[in-house]
Amino acid sequence: MTRPPNCDLSLEELERDRWPAPSADTTRLVATAHALLRRPIGELTVEDIRLLIGQDIGLSYLLPLALKVLRDNPMAAGDMYEGDLLSAVLTRNPAVWTESSGLGRELRALVSELIDLPPDLQQKVERFLIQ
Repeated sequence: MTRPPNCDLSLEELERDRWPAPSADTTRLVATAHALLRRPIGELTVEDIRLLIGQDIGLSYLLPLALKVLRDNPMAAGDMYEGDLLSAVLTRNPAVWTESSGLGRELRALVSELIDLPPDLQQKVERFLIQ
């Protein structure tokens, strides 16, 4: 079993990897992700976690945090739509769930009990479950 990360540390500190400063012409998404890398992970909002997971950043630290949120509220929303965090988690590369088999089992158990999902999210759940 892995120890939970120190939520007082940022992804840069946890991963011991500093990203170069964004250039002046960088996109808003890249600038936002860059800033979030320096924020302690315990201070990240649902939207912050959704955004970073959607970009495959810090998955080994953020997926456990996302599952904690989803256990309490499977339809937790960032800034996009109800269930957007679940959508981001479900659509990661299947290899992520092979590497983190315990998290994958937990996510399978969680989503297999969900009912009355919006059609798009239901399709993502079904795709995830057949992987």
